[in-house]
Amino acid sequence: MIAKTFSTFRNLLGIALIGLFSLQAQAGSKDFGEYTVLWSVLPSTFLAPEVAKANNLQRSKGIGIVNISIMEENEDGSMSPVSGQVEGKVTNDVQQVRFLAFRRIQEGDSVYFIAEYQYSSGELMTFNVTARPTGHQQDLAVRFAHTLFSD
Repeated sequence: MIAKTFSTFRNLLGIALIGLFSLQAQAGSKDFGEYTVLWSVLPSTFLAPEVAKANNLQRSKGIGIVNISIMEENEDGSMSPVSGQVEGKVTNDVQQVRFLAFRRIQEGDSVYFIAEYQYSSGELMTFNVTARPTGHQQDLAVRFAHTLFSD
């Protein structure tokens, strides 16, 4: 049941990101040589109610989801997800800082780090995130900004 729930979460998150590369959702990446950090940001209302409930995520206007993944380059050039640790904070346009409480979600070989944050519609949010792959001594820092709108 848990594997099915995570599979549903991954599938719905993927569908949301593919169909919503608009003002509402954002995805990006930063290359660090052998590692790449991927991120996506979306309103929690984009998640189906059953997926939000199964993953203990609040689905509400004014709550956003930030998803971080750490990928490692294989010898053949393909990428594989790796575990690790993710920390971060988000700052709004009046410089109020909120720390992000990332939770690790693993589904088979896939690993995600998910955090919720509050936002006001139309507010520019700047994310400062640090990822550290397991066994790696250097922090992988990414900074990105996005504006979400309540639906």
